[in-house]
Amino acid sequence: MKHTYHIHGMTCNGCRSHVEETLSKVEGVLKATVNLEKAEATIEMESHIPIEKFQEALKKDGDRYSIHKQGEQHQHSNDKKKEQSKGKGTGTFYCPMHCEGDKTYDAPGDCPVCGMDLVEEQNLSTTSAEQWTCPMHPEIVKDEAGSCPICGMDLVPMEADSSAEEKTYKKLLKKFWIASVFTLPIFLIAMSEMLNNNPLYNIMEQKNWNWIQFALSIPVVFYATWMFFERAYKSIKTWNLNMFTLIGIGAGVAWLFSVFGMLFPDVFPEQFKTESGAVHVYFEAATIILTLVLLGQLLEARAHSKTNSAVKELLKLAPNKAIKIVDGEEIEVSIDEIELNDILKVKPGDKIPVDGVITEGETTIDESMITGEPIPVNKSQEDKVSSGTINGNQAFLMKAEKVGSDTLLSQIIHMVNDASRSRAPIQNLADKVSGYFVPVVVIISLLTFAVWSIWGPEPAYVYALVNAIAVLIIACPCALGLATPMSVMVGVGKGAQNGVLIKNAEALEKMDKVNTLIVDKTGTITEGKPTVETVGAFNNALSEKEVLQYIVSLNTNSEHPLAEATVKYGKEHNAEILKSEDFSAVTGKGVEAKIDGKNVALGNPKMMEYVKAEIASKMKDEAKSYQKQGKTVSYLSIDETVVGYVVIGDKIKETSAKAIKALQDKGIDVIMLTGDNHDTAQAVASELNLADFKASMLPEDKLKEVEKLQKNGKVVAMAGDGINDAPALAKSDVGIAMGTGTDVAIESAMITLVKGDLNGIVKARNLSDSVMKNIKQNLFFALIYNTLGVPIAAGVLFPFFGILLSPMIAALAMSFSSVSVIANALRLRTVKI
Repeated sequence: MKHTYHIHGMTCNGCRSHVEETLSKVEGVLKATVNLEKAEATIEMESHIPIEKFQEALKKDGDRYSIHKQGEQHQHSNDKKKEQSKGKGTGTFYCPMHCEGDKTYDAPGDCPVCGMDLVEEQNLSTTSAEQWTCPMHPEIVKDEAGSCPICGMDLVPMEADSSAEEKTYKKLLKKFWIASVFTLPIFLIAMSEMLNNNPLYNIMEQKNWNWIQFALSIPVVFYATWMFFERAYKSIKTWNLNMFTLIGIGAGVAWLFSVFGMLFPDVFPEQFKTESGAVHVYFEAATIILTLVLLGQLLEARAHSKTNSAVKELLKLAPNKAIKIVDGEEIEVSIDEIELNDILKVKPGDKIPVDGVITEGETTIDESMITGEPIPVNKSQEDKVSSGTINGNQAFLMKAEKVGSDTLLSQIIHMVNDASRSRAPIQNLADKVSGYFVPVVVIISLLTFAVWSIWGPEPAYVYALVNAIAVLIIACPCALGLATPMSVMVGVGKGAQNGVLIKNAEALEKMDKVNTLIVDKTGTITEGKPTVETVGAFNNALSEKEVLQYIVSLNTNSEHPLAEATVKYGKEHNAEILKSEDFSAVTGKGVEAKIDGKNVALGNPKMMEYVKAEIASKMKDEAKSYQKQGKTVSYLSIDETVVGYVVIGDKIKETSAKAIKALQDKGIDVIMLTGDNHDTAQAVASELNLADFKASMLPEDKLKEVEKLQKNGKVVAMAGDGINDAPALAKSDVGIAMGTGTDVAIESAMITLVKGDLNGIVKARNLSDSVMKNIKQNLFFALIYNTLGVPIAAGVLFPFFGILLSPMIAALAMSFSSVSVIANALRLRTVKI
């Protein structure tokens, strides 16, 4: 008997193998095969097994995975979303080392693989609207200011719940102070042994002081730092060996050795005993190691909170309130209450609440927080405005077009969070090393103990134990694991602040290797705001007014930018719109429809060829004079006869020439591919000093050009903004979409430029260079640290220089290694791109 089920919650191959193993162990299962891509499990069984048994087996992992009958997964997904939407402020939690790819958790805790504290994703759901309460009656909570209905006192703003990472930091800080308070006297007692005629021994014997150290160590070991031992136990149980495995073994051995030394001193050889006959204890080593590791975790938590500062800054842009116009009255409402098509008023200096269009008034808007450009932008009626941007000195009315998670600000935050959790290919190197790291360190530690025991000076066993512990403590696999994700997180945030949205970490790595850039013309090199310059008729078959009438009637059904330009021009010239039927758009060519029973088509020469309308040489010559000026000419045909044309101009962006020059200076070949004719393309290319361009390119032609360049060993980036560009964007090594373009193009791309400016590609390249350089620095720091630290801790310098590394110094060095990696990643916040 064989059944296929849907598995929810898998994100990596490790998940797949774990689920497969768990299902295989269910009694009665002959074989379980799990497919990660399809998220399916095929289970062979002796007889029917209720699905509840499989659900119970997977539930032991803490709801990380769930199993459902085929066809139920969509319902589960919806239920999950509803469940998550109920819990305000819970956020989403993920491992900062991305041990399980982009897997997230619904509650704070430890990563099941590396043991590190899960980090809270910052998003708009974690920032609730401001609420007010009464200082005398805290049970009174209101959404707005006012007076208490019980005592009449003015309500005061409630303090927002601190984030999960802030709570984690405060919890660690509390434990650190407790650990320090108890560790300090242990340290002083242990250090007093270095004094001649130790005054403490005048008070009581050494063995009694050992018992005091033991008592003082209990709160440190079993409360303040007990989590390290829990993580170590979990890591050994699941065989996900990590930093806490080494800390748990190292500090645990030192503490247990000391306890056994006090309880059973006669078992130990004389080498381990002091002059008084008591066994030398290592409570100070164990507690100081644990306290220093706790200090490292504390500093790491504080430093890590800064790595997602860019998202936090974006979150601050989201306003809580808005002014809604209802029946001519201004009403202050919460952002959550705004619906599509609501009319809102934005006062001078206010943040724009949602995405929309200005319906009345004009102003200047500071969009620097989203585009990275410091110069305010002039806006007037029918211009688009985005949530989070700041209004200038004039009030205006706007219509809400996108609210909630659909706004540009929400999408940017969502994209930044997704990209921050993604894995760069370069991280595979660190993963491979980390896979062997802990077992190798444990072996080196055992070898260190054996070598010192056999060949070390007296007391040999003491040297052996201390050095073996130092080896375990100084090794730091987490520094290696943090090297890539920290740089990616800070880099992605830096990009978002400059209008460069990175879809995933792979895009950053690939952008650094790009040597060929393909750019579209319209909307990429040019402003994408075409205007009609001339409408003409051929052979006097129709008047120019009639030609315009047919053009506008055709284009009212089209969403193409050129069509919008002609419709706008027609309205300005009072062109009558005729009824059209059977409208269709032919990708890369033009449009056609039936008007008054006639077959009417508008488009480029390929469109005329498509409808079998021949363009006479005289017509081509007339059009060419415009095309040589960089204008676009579209032909109009009626019943297979070309009767007129429209000339459309599209201004080249001011930044295009400078951006192309900057890219060429970086050794990148820039090629322009356009669906426009050769003369128009050549005019634009000449103005931009572009030697390489191709005209009359259909979507499939652009795709073939990308494939051809890739076959020749080129790493290709493609920049475009239209549906025509989507196939080439998806096929290229790095697809770059102009944020002003279509949703299809943005979905196909790996990088999106909010402003839709070629200068953004220069920023993306600079960002990629900086991030990859930073990642390599981090990997070098982590590798060289462990390569040098472990041998020194093992005592390789002792025969030559008499240098040994105390386990306490090793713990301090280990704690700061991860912090140094994060600190280096934070330098990316100051990089100029």
